[in-house]
Amino acid sequence: MTKAPHRGRVLVLAGSDSGGGAGIQADIKTITALGGYAATAITAITVQNTLGVTAVHPIPLEIVEAQARAVLDDIGADAFKTGMLGDAATVEVVARVLDSAKSIPAVIDPVMVAKGGAALLAQPAVGALKSLLVPRAALLTPNAPEAAALTGLTVETTDDLRRAGEALLELGAHAVLMKGGHILEGNGPGERVVDLLITRQGETAFEGERIDTRHTHGTGCTLASACAVGFAQGLTLTESVARAWNYVHEAMLRAPGFGAGHGPLDHAWVVRK
Repeated sequence: MTKAPHRGRVLVLAGSDSGGGAGIQADIKTITALGGYAATAITAITVQNTLGVTAVHPIPLEIVEAQARAVLDDIGADAFKTGMLGDAATVEVVARVLDSAKSIPAVIDPVMVAKGGAALLAQPAVGALKSLLVPRAALLTPNAPEAAALTGLTVETTDDLRRAGEALLELGAHAVLMKGGHILEGNGPGERVVDLLITRQGETAFEGERIDTRHTHGTGCTLASACAVGFAQGLTLTESVARAWNYVHEAMLRAPGFGAGHGPLDHAWVVRK
């Protein structure tokens, strides 16, 4: 019997979401649905559902690093993806892991705040993320508030997104996917959402109608993981982002409607298609 090949090993360093909509759970679902292989180094266990995060239990630093090294020493990886890191010490551990395998591209999702508003990155750790992980990013995927925190710039318009993205390139990121979901027009959200993929060679816009839904839990984690598995499978930067963008858009449209708050996406829609 011939074993079916797996294309694209992704090692995810991020936190666990007990509700299954974001974090490690969303990462594993996304990578698997898109044909890759997901391995993990869990940085924290959160108590959360669609209504919010009520507790966070950090994993000891030596265990975070040991998880990653166990995977790299045996299974290997074709791409890294980082998510919730929690504090500066964890950021330092993750940077050390990435440095041990510099040929492997890393998608850095600078997770700072949960969808319900809970802080997922201690304020002192923002500087560590900025100095240690941004320069190691083959692709950085900030939303507008995250970009503002990393650059110190006001990020309220699409032009602001562009300026912040260029500033993040100056900080060392190889490419930046600036997410425009928080951008407002007039007194509220605009009818369309524009995300900008910015590199030193130029930019590519990904634009679509804003989906009127509360089921947006885990969109950032899902998008970053979808980009990472594209890298791992040998797609180009633009191909990886384009496929990821379309995947998340459809997953939002097909959201199952679970929970009373910010509900999860339908990560498995490509399997049932």
